[in-house]
Amino acid sequence: MKVLDASFVKKFIQMCNDGWEQGWHERNGGNLSYRIKNEEIDEVKEQLDLSGEWKEIGTTVLKLAGEYFLVTGSGKFFRNVILDPEDSICIIKIDETGSKYKICWGLVNGGRPTSELPSHLMNHEVKKELTGGKHRVIYHAHTTNVIALTFVLPLKDEVFTRELWEMATECPVVFPDGIGVIGWMVPGGRDIAVATSEMMKKYDVVIWAHHGIFGSGEDFDTTFGLVHTVEKSAEIYVKVMSMAPKKLQTIKPDEFRNLAADFHVALPERFLYEK
Repeated sequence: MKVLDASFVKKFIQMCNDGWEQGWHERNGGNLSYRIKNEEIDEVKEQLDLSGEWKEIGTTVLKLAGEYFLVTGSGKFFRNVILDPEDSICIIKIDETGSKYKICWGLVNGGRPTSELPSHLMNHEVKKELTGGKHRVIYHAHTTNVIALTFVLPLKDEVFTRELWEMATECPVVFPDGIGVIGWMVPGGRDIAVATSEMMKKYDVVIWAHHGIFGSGEDFDTTFGLVHTVEKSAEIYVKVMSMAPKKLQTIKPDEFRNLAADFHVALPERFLYEK
């Protein structure tokens, strides 16, 4: 099978385009990666070129040794993924030491995987272990309203979680563990990768202050839906605050508890404080 005919590649391309159409990927902003299943690699293995040189990842992810990933390219525009995928995305393989990668398909006009590759792979490693291999997608988007809130809300997990939970009833169900928040850090390096991977041990979505969202999920729909829900909740919050700086009514702690009971989710009590 040709790589571009594979279902997982088509879904990857669709998600890139969905993010572009939401307005989350100006210029070359944002990145996406997918840990490919063994049976999916078997479908396209005849199209892969394993003769390329190994290159340093910039970190070590031993638990991902030998795995294949589909990732967006550094400096590539999300708007072009659907138009010219072979120029914009690539399949890479991780070596047996977990410290190097090689490009096996894609980026036909040159280039390298996303500059956030260390962050993606370190978080894939964390989520693979914590979920028993279920989580396969890592997504970073420049979600406009979430970014705006990082300038006016305290950069605390409890504050962001509680405020965004209140904005839409589905939110505690979609992200019941809450949201992690990291203060501004230089993107693309090992430090932000380490900080995010620590947060990902508790949450499926992390906000990078003044930068965007980093989310993890089992598949493309779940991961995109998670980020979309957080951003929509942030948009509602921005609109509420623009109409009135103080909310006249909201969801109360006991109402959150009732919601959790009905939807069979566990909501951490530290997010249910009385305001």
